[in-house]
Amino acid sequence: MKTFIKATTTAASAALATLLTIGAPSMSAAATFVYVSAAEDATIDAYVMDTKTGALTSIGKAEAGKTVMPMAVAPNKKFLYAVVRSQPMRVLTYTIDPNSGMLTQKATAPLPDSMPYVSTDRRGRFLFTASYGGDKIAVSPIGADGLVTAEAIQVLPTGRNAHSILADRSNRFVYSANLGANQVLQFAFDAKTGKLTALDPPAVKPEPGHGPRHLAISRDNKFVYVLNELSGHVTQYAIDGSKGTLKLVESAPSVPPELGMKWGQPQAPVGTTPATAAAAPKPDEKPPIWAADLRLTPNGKFLYTTERNTDKIALFTVVPGRGKLTYVTNFATERQPRGINIDPSGHYLVASGEKSDRLSVYRIDQASGKLSEPTRFPVGKGANWIEIVELK
Repeated sequence: MKTFIKATTTAASAALATLLTIGAPSMSAAATFVYVSAAEDATIDAYVMDTKTGALTSIGKAEAGKTVMPMAVAPNKKFLYAVVRSQPMRVLTYTIDPNSGMLTQKATAPLPDSMPYVSTDRRGRFLFTASYGGDKIAVSPIGADGLVTAEAIQVLPTGRNAHSILADRSNRFVYSANLGANQVLQFAFDAKTGKLTALDPPAVKPEPGHGPRHLAISRDNKFVYVLNELSGHVTQYAIDGSKGTLKLVESAPSVPPELGMKWGQPQAPVGTTPATAAAAPKPDEKPPIWAADLRLTPNGKFLYTTERNTDKIALFTVVPGRGKLTYVTNFATERQPRGINIDPSGHYLVASGEKSDRLSVYRIDQASGKLSEPTRFPVGKGANWIEIVELK
């Protein structure tokens, strides 16, 4: 089995030794670990986070594969699933050491295409993946041992550019954002068999040109928020609790007019052309919007999104109960920010940039949601997806 590449710096070794010495015997103190996929380095960078300061200390790198990108953590926090988007297309299962946070690869399974998104159902029995270039979604079984070893049991066509797939918090419904087809598919989910069945209607659509990309579910399971890659808008949909169908509520822009941007166009799939921004606009031409990721804080009070051509993170406040979004401001971040995530305490936001060799860690103001000046830490090349796990 492939295992962890040991940390090489004295500081990282010392931090790991301290963690093992203090935390391992009693298991009384919680530890927070951060994992970042580095697509160009073909590795997953791992860190332990100091929850008092947000500081990250490297604990090493796990071998993965070229163009390793999306990742998901099992609901029981014992496994990390990482998708490799180079041939052969596959998903890797790693165990997470509860004491050290180190990853050990335990299994690999084929995927039906290059998949830019992965998630699990809420019980950790099935793995969902979406293919942008292949216009499909897939469901793969997760064994009782937590490993993914078998091929997908269901593959469904979606319309152009499936970009994400996520189960609601009740685990009865699943939603998939399709950028090119400008729609969000909605399914009933059988948690026993893993089968997805289209709802009636099978999809909801925003206004033309938005390009739905990534999804987030509100803490109370009343709303789905969709970040649109081409417009930068975040669309709020209400979930019908009995039927699972979505109803458009409103859409809020994450890119303020003063940034002087225009709506973007769909990008070519990874592997067909370099995964970079569109050609630089002419001096008198507005740059295109190229939104990437969104995250809600654990308490549901704030939502953040990224825009890759201006290297910005946008902040929204969320009205309790109603879920209404209000844009507040934006913050500078790493170059071409593809991934962000928030630690389980809701105190820190971590951002990566595909064109940066650093991560930025921001402290979140608990009253306003505003981000502090970042502290920056080294990371591998092509950093994109971030997962954060708190283990006790």
